[in-house]
Amino acid sequence: MNIEIRKLENADIISAMDMVWNVFSEFIAPDYVEEGINTFRAFIKPDLVMNKMDRSEFRIWGAFADEKIVGVIALRPPNNIALFSVDGQYHKQGIGRALFQTVRNDKTAIQGWKKIAVNASPYAAPIYRRLGFVPTDTEQTVNGMRFTPMEFTITAANSISRI
Repeated sequence: MNIEIRKLENADIISAMDMVWNVFSEFIAPDYVEEGINTFRAFIKPDLVMNKMDRSEFRIWGAFADEKIVGVIALRPPNNIALFSVDGQYHKQGIGRALFQTVRNDKTAIQGWKKIAVNASPYAAPIYRRLGFVPTDTEQTVNGMRFTPMEFTITAANSISRI
């Protein structure tokens, strides 16, 4: 399988957010109450995402298989992963790891960060652990969204080539 990872353009956002919503609905929403589902749905509205991209509040990359978006990772300042999804049909094929590697290798994106933070859903927390993230607090719920705050410490010893 040939996967290409590149920064998303505004023209990619509708299909990217559709994929993100489908992944959320299948794997994450079952752990959330209706308020959390509605909060997430509002967060990924394409016009809102494009606006954040235009204001440099989001940097978003997509993984493409034959021009179909099959994965997305988005960063927001100062050092947070805001979105990270891989189409269920493409799980366990290294796409999430490749997306994370792309972010780690983009020195412009991480701008000297010492850590990358994420609020990991119950479904995603084990995946983040495998990438080297560690919990920084216990599970919390805000606006109906369940998450565990986690961090990845960037050091020369955990170079992306070793992940």
